Formats: sequence, structure tokens, C-alpha cells
Amino acid sequence: MSRALLDVRNLQVHFPVGKTMFNKGVTVRAVDGVSISIGKGEVVGLVGESGSGKTTLGRALLRLVEPTGGSVLLNGEEVTTMSPSRLRKARSEMQIIFQDPFASLNPRMSVGEILGEALHLHGIGTRADRRERVAELLQKVGLPASAAERHPHEFSGGQRQRIGIARALSVNPAFIVADEPVSALDVSIQAQIVNLLHDLREAMDLSILFIGHDLSVIEYLCDRVVVLYMGKVMETGSVADIYQRPRHPYTRALLDAAPQVTTERRTDRIMLSGDLPSPVNPPSGCIFRTRCPFAAPACAEVSPPLEERAKGHEVACIRADEIDLAAPGAPVSAPPLHA
Repeated sequence: MSRALLDVRNLQVHFPVGKTMFNKGVTVRAVDGVSISIGKGEVVGLVGESGSGKTTLGRALLRLVEPTGGSVLLNGEEVTTMSPSRLRKARSEMQIIFQDPFASLNPRMSVGEILGEALHLHGIGTRADRRERVAELLQKVGLPASAAERHPHEFSGGQRQRIGIARALSVNPAFIVADEPVSALDVSIQAQIVNLLHDLREAMDLSILFIGHDLSVIEYLCDRVVVLYMGKVMETGSVADIYQRPRHPYTRALLDAAPQVTTERRTDRIMLSGDLPSPVNPPSGCIFRTRCPFAAPACAEVSPPLEERAKGHEVACIRADEIDLAAPGAPVSAPPLHA
């Protein structure tokens, strides 16, 4: 992997809640000190339960949500302090594919107008050039050139997501945030869109942050994985390390929760109890400790830093060296110690 195309350091997105003239309210730490890097041509998967901050993180990288603190470097240039005019130009370097393909497309515009809009805004080509580019984009995502004359409601969900992908590609970005781009689609269509993204990544040397819930898709498409819980990174590493040798109990729980075709009754799963704690009043120490089967008294006192436990494999857990989680399906060797 070459030097990082995107380098994120200690990114924070905090939202004030309940603030009034007479009440300071509280702060929800939706993203709390996240550091990740993505190399040119690399696909990084971002996983975690709903409410873990994945979408907020993805949008903060593009400044669709304003960061509270931290640094986002794109090709060595700081995104968080860009002027409005510079940020507008930088939009051609970073794009997003939204989860809901229908809601993200203007129903009053034809597909040709939707795809040509970004080209026009960035001053790319003449009107004839833009028409040619639209036809090229449609062909690239597997749609006929005649689709340019139709409107979004005339297409299926999978076709609309192809249009969304074409729009993201229209200005030749180097980096794309794919925010759960297949979760609203039927399973058979999901596979087609994932394969399309895989082929486009190879053909265009794209860097992608792929946000998703389906761990089989993450395993197929991504080079590395970042595991997020309540705005904090619990574990990060290569796909092989994360799937074959998880080191954090939360990662193992996510892998154990993934559907598997088997007739055997599993008794060694790590099952998460309850919902995510309230972000208004998060647990002290390790934020995962209230749902962790291996929590020790010290976990309530220490907020574990993200530390490298093996080359390229970082874990935020003070018991990471004591617990042998092994691969999903293998027994756990450490006895649980509840706080």
C-alpha cells in the first residue's frame, strides 16, 4: 500500500443535546477520537451496530457533518479547515454513495440531468462533452445510454443504486464513502452491486470507506476492517486478522452474530446482551464493559487506548492479552470476570 490518501487523526463529532437558555444540556460524543488511514486503491470496511457512529463518521470525513475536532488529511491537505471555495473544489476528489438510492436522487430530474449536474457545477467539459460523459458513466455501471432520458421512479432499486454510483463517479473522485449502499436492496441485487463496486475499484484504483452490516460483504470487498462502538474504534486490522483472529470481545460478538449455514448447535458464541448504552450517559472506563462477558473491575476505571498487539492489528482492550478469543466457533479460554 502506498502512502495514505486519507489520514484521519483523533476525529471528533459532538452534538449538544437538551441545550436551552437556562440549561447547558449534555454532549453526545457520536464520534470520539477516531484515527484511521486509507491508502490509494484500498477498501476499508467500517462495521458496528446501528447507533455506533458509522454514518456520522463517514459524513464527517467529507464535511457533510462538521467535525468538532481532529484532523482529516486528503492527499496531505487538511479538509477540516478548507475555505468554502476550496471545499467546493475538493468535492470532485471525494464523493458519497448513499444508503437509499431513491431518496438521494431528485425525482424531478432525468438521469442525464442528475449525472450532468455535478459536471456542470465543477465546470467540466462542454454540453456535448457532458452528454458523452453521461453515456460513458451509464455504460460503466451497466445501464444503457437510453437511461439518461428516464426519471428515477422508472427504475428498480438496484438500477437506482447504479445511478447513484454513476453520480459519485462522475467527477472522477479518488475517495468514496459508501454508506451501506446495499442494505436497502434484495439479496440477489446486493451481490450485483457489490461485484460492481469490486470491479470499479480495480478498474479505477478507487479508495473506499465501505460502511456496512453484512460481514460476508465486508470480507469479500475490503482489505482492512475498522470496528466501531459508540463512536470509538475497538479494533482494526486486515480482513484476515479480524475474521480469523479477533482480539476484542465486541468483534468476536459481531462475527458470532453473523448468520451461518450449519446444523450444529453453537454453545460457544459471545452473545451481546441488551442495547447500546445511552450516549447521553455512557459507561465509565471502557464503554463496552457493560455488555462484555469478560469485564473486570479495572475496566470501569480505565478507558483503554487503541494499541498495536500484532503488526497492523490494533485493539482497545486491557484484557486483550489474557483472553484467547481465537476464531469464531472456537472456545474462549479466559473465565468471565464481571465488573
